[in-house]
Amino acid sequence: MSAISILVMNGPNLSRLGKREPEIYGSLTLDAINRGIAGAFPEVRFEFFQSEHEGALLEKLFEIEDRGGFAGVVLNAGAFTHYSIALRDAISSIKVPVVEVHLSNVHRREEFRHKSVISAVCNGVIAGFGVESYHLGVRALLGSLGRR
Repeated sequence: MSAISILVMNGPNLSRLGKREPEIYGSLTLDAINRGIAGAFPEVRFEFFQSEHEGALLEKLFEIEDRGGFAGVVLNAGAFTHYSIALRDAISSIKVPVVEVHLSNVHRREEFRHKSVISAVCNGVIAGFGVESYHLGVRALLGSLGRR
């Protein structure tokens, strides 16, 4: 089998991992998390993308759809999870499957975090397993593609 490509995309404030509320989000930086994902799945080609800007996330989704060659997206949309109708619409407009992931268990946190506007257009949701949420997201994508 040839290697497949997966985009791991992160939204606002995730650039602050390792510094921001480590009791909730852990002590690893986003770069360390990305290296761990790539190391755990050497058969997969990863592209990593993070932005604080909603429009940049939408543009990236459209870019990978238009460019082709991506098997799926693992997305931690950060705060955009809870209110970005634009992100929801972008996900629903592409054919590439998207798995929503969260480091923390959003249902054990503030009430406003309990609602995701993107879940209904994602292939699945994984939350609350820290860094392992990303690994589970990759495994879920691979499994849905019959690759693992």
